[in-house]
Amino acid sequence: MNTSTRLIGQIDAIIYENESFFIAVLSDKTKISGEYVEAPVSSLKGAAVTLEGERVEHKKHGTTFKCSSVKVNQSELFFFLNRVVKGFTKKLTSDLIEKFGEEGLIDVLDNDINKLLEFKGVKEKKLEKIQKSWKQFRSIRELGEFLAPFDVSSAMIHLIATQLKEIPEPAKKIKKNPYVLTNIKGIGFRRADEIAKKMGVAELDENRIYSAINYLIRELCDMQGNSCINEFALYGRLDEELNLFNQHALYEQVILQMVHESQLHRFGELLAPDIYYYAEEQILSFVKKKVKQDFGEIKKDLDTFVKERENEAGFTLSQEQRTAVDILNKGASILLLVGYAGTGKSTSARLILDLLKEKVGENFIMCTALSGIASQRISETTGYQSSTIQSLIVRYEDKGELPFKVILLDEASMVNSMLFFQLTKMIADDAIFIIVGDDGQLPPIGAGNVLSDMISLALAPTVKLTKLYRQNEKQAIALVANTIRQGQVPLFYEEYDDFHFHEVSIENHYKQKNSLSQNDFKALKEENSHKILASMMHLAVDYIPHSRELLKDKKILEYLNAFQVITPMKAGILGSENLNNILQSYFNPVSSSAVKKGKFEYRQMDKVVHIKNENMPAFTPEGFKNSDESFNRRIFNGMVGLIFKIDKDEEILFVFYPNEELVVQYDLDQLKSHLSLSYALTIHKVQGMEYESVVIPITYSHFIMHNTKLLYTAITRAKKHCYLVGEGACFSAGCKKLDTTRRQTVLQALVK
Repeated sequence: MNTSTRLIGQIDAIIYENESFFIAVLSDKTKISGEYVEAPVSSLKGAAVTLEGERVEHKKHGTTFKCSSVKVNQSELFFFLNRVVKGFTKKLTSDLIEKFGEEGLIDVLDNDINKLLEFKGVKEKKLEKIQKSWKQFRSIRELGEFLAPFDVSSAMIHLIATQLKEIPEPAKKIKKNPYVLTNIKGIGFRRADEIAKKMGVAELDENRIYSAINYLIRELCDMQGNSCINEFALYGRLDEELNLFNQHALYEQVILQMVHESQLHRFGELLAPDIYYYAEEQILSFVKKKVKQDFGEIKKDLDTFVKERENEAGFTLSQEQRTAVDILNKGASILLLVGYAGTGKSTSARLILDLLKEKVGENFIMCTALSGIASQRISETTGYQSSTIQSLIVRYEDKGELPFKVILLDEASMVNSMLFFQLTKMIADDAIFIIVGDDGQLPPIGAGNVLSDMISLALAPTVKLTKLYRQNEKQAIALVANTIRQGQVPLFYEEYDDFHFHEVSIENHYKQKNSLSQNDFKALKEENSHKILASMMHLAVDYIPHSRELLKDKKILEYLNAFQVITPMKAGILGSENLNNILQSYFNPVSSSAVKKGKFEYRQMDKVVHIKNENMPAFTPEGFKNSDESFNRRIFNGMVGLIFKIDKDEEILFVFYPNEELVVQYDLDQLKSHLSLSYALTIHKVQGMEYESVVIPITYSHFIMHNTKLLYTAITRAKKHCYLVGEGACFSAGCKKLDTTRRQTVLQALVK
């Protein structure tokens, strides 16, 4: 039986860290492991420590001393000021403790920090940094002391402290209402509820009911894409979540209060977050108004105009394309132009814009899309100016209206209700609105499904393009994708110029599954996943010279769009997280500067993706070169850029986003929550993107995610080459899995 042992030593190296957990080596070569939340794990390197714990056998690291507690063997205040609180040097820390004493220094830092200006090297800017860091440090310590008695783990305290670091006195906020923890990613309602119960919160407490309703509505709307939900279905979920029965009167009471406070909107048996109800109600009003408007005929002799454009382009319009031109020529103020991959949407859009130019002039036409890549692509294919939706809104929000007579929205399937509303409310009354999209793709991230709803509800004039255009029989990306969209299996083993399937599978998959033990079959699946991974890396290696050449020539946008691995899931051998770490070792193995945060090491010249919507300090490229002051800019989930500078002294990092022509500044503490490597991205993350070459793993490990929309979306991200690597039988089965999920939306409820 193991007994607790005390061990004293100096930490020589930290060989692994994840959140607050670490594995390290002492100077006498003893391996230790444990959790440390008092400060970043990296601060322990070189520190003399006293450890309580026991020796255990670790399957990977051998005999290890597993710590139940870690205590630093020096003045605790000196250690934290010198290693954790930003702005202190050893000399400054020693001078301050000598002058004020430890208790006195704590009082100065808490209540009279300006006294530090009397010390050499402390200026206003440095003082501001010290004050901010000290407040965060104090807050984390208080938080740990407050939560520890409620069996909150060290890792959980670290997570909470990180998420609430901008909130003054978070311990007091949690004590007042522990359900504020529900909003922290990685905790959710159930874990917050466990903590609240240990704090003595009653099961019928109104904060508990309110938090559960908020949590479930967010899950059913934001996470599942609905903009409204059935009230009685919500009651059933609440019963399960709260383990309550016959409390519908209490639920009703809280919901009525939320309706009164304009957090929810009730119509019939449906409930919608007020912002979603208002957004979709206004979208519907906008569309109805546009449908009634008549802008008059543009050209009397449309045939001549069309013939001239056909001669210039060298092809003849399909009847569907001609219909789209006819509708707008007759004075329509809104049009849905819908088509699957390869059906000529961009060509049709260009012809339509050329026609409308005759009426409004080129400068009054604006194309827009959600992603920077999609925005750039529609500009290249039509020849007209373009901007991302967000940039367009920010640029003209002070004026409240866009100064354009024609707005063309591309990749409309990606745009959720809130963003669609924000765009349409700025479109002028006398402007024409053209909506271009592909409803075969995955629905948007976030609530609503505006394009699909507009098509199914026939809200506006709609033209569906169906004819597939191929330059030759060996071009198959669009053909394969459209076959999958219909729930059919394409001829994917054929030799094509642009589509390639590399078979890497378990021989006699189902026979092996039925004959082997669960553990043996799991090992076989892992072995095959590693083979798929190896095959993918062989493909990646071929693109490294070209990628490095693009970087050398400072063609950042081309570099970011040249080669992309995309995968359905984050976790696992073939998930985006593992793939990112491996691809980083191929594409950016050595860097002049790097910083480790969480699961990733962020290196100079790494491809990264921003993973949350937030205002960030930003610069124009020219402004950054000139050392201008930063300005606040909304940076959106899914923006892809390049790390080009890491300043460890100032603890900041800079990313260049070429599509937006922005340089964005990040604190190193923000990296884990704001940035991820983007050598590999999930399929949901690349909606609206387009890359020269794409590699996609196909494995039964991801089969739960496979369906026609997901596979269609993934394959159509490739412009020149699409490589699928993996199990052919799995791919065939996925092609037959029709996506039958249907979102519940306010638009559907209002029209029906």
